[in-house]
Amino acid sequence: MRKWNSTLLAVSLSVAALAACAAPTTTTTASSESPAAGAASPAAAGAPSRLDTILSRGTLICGVEGTIPGFSFVDSSGKYTGLDVDVCKAIAAALFNDPEKVEFRNLDSTARFPAVSSGEVDMLSRNTTWTASRDAAGGNGLEFAPTTFYDGQGVMVTKASGISSFKDLDGKAVCVETGTTTELNLATRATEANIKINEVKFQDSNAGFAAYQEGRCEAITSDRSQLAAKRTALPTPDDNILLEDVLSKEPLGPVTVNNDSRWYDVVRWVTYGLIQAEEFGITQANVDQKLQDPSPDIKRFLGTDGDLGKQLGLSPDFMVRAIKAGGNYGEIYERNIGTGSALKIDRGLNKLWTDGGLMYAPPFR
Repeated sequence: MRKWNSTLLAVSLSVAALAACAAPTTTTTASSESPAAGAASPAAAGAPSRLDTILSRGTLICGVEGTIPGFSFVDSSGKYTGLDVDVCKAIAAALFNDPEKVEFRNLDSTARFPAVSSGEVDMLSRNTTWTASRDAAGGNGLEFAPTTFYDGQGVMVTKASGISSFKDLDGKAVCVETGTTTELNLATRATEANIKINEVKFQDSNAGFAAYQEGRCEAITSDRSQLAAKRTALPTPDDNILLEDVLSKEPLGPVTVNNDSRWYDVVRWVTYGLIQAEEFGITQANVDQKLQDPSPDIKRFLGTDGDLGKQLGLSPDFMVRAIKAGGNYGEIYERNIGTGSALKIDRGLNKLWTDGGLMYAPPFR
């Protein structure tokens, strides 16, 4: 059976899947400032796009999971936090110079893709795995922006169960969310291991974790990051362990509708920009000072030279806006799921490429 470290070394070569929940929405405050001052007009930018609709509406509608601490979580006051949430806020800031001009919609695993296709949401930022069938025009017909978290599917069990490896699940009941590649991966790995697993399927993750907590299943499977996050909410977190076995590769990132390159390019390059900002050493605290940096690369990146913003239909300073919203990728990671969080998930493959990780942005030129 493949272990955590060896499996992760192969993450950049493949794809897989994840899922989630459903719930309410919250709309944030508006701003009187022009959505994208200095941006190219829709007519000049080309054919009608979701981007035109969003700019005209004045808010971004972002589909999230909503129940995973560290990634997307809404508290009792309706406040959303997490890495996936901060990506949405960065894009809203790039569009409107206001990270609060975003409306979040909680979507479960079966509702998320129809919500994008129908236009109910402008994009997903909810632990959704990039796979070939989801990307292909003949499948779900989605467009996947850069990966924001490289993960792998895992299994959580209680210490008292005595289960120490995937093969020990033979004949055991395992909670799994239906309509996901998590479900498919579980079946595939069981076949490969020549064991029989009794799948206990649930429509959303909350129901699955409740059943696990009640002892209705002896194990639960999901992305390792989700298991780590959900474990923190259990009454006795230390009584539960993640097995070392990793069942899949899970590159997670934002998603838009297919065949709308103008809108997709905005999501893609703002996301890449958060990664590039970390590589440049541009932070939420020093971005204003960096506007004076003489480096041609940084001048293009921050919009003091060139016309990258105009080419995307945005303001020249779109990345300045995005970075001011919540910092660069490293800051977003550390605050939500890294050393500055309760989860303390090691960055591993989510480090910059210059640090031995997979986070790499193409040139901004």
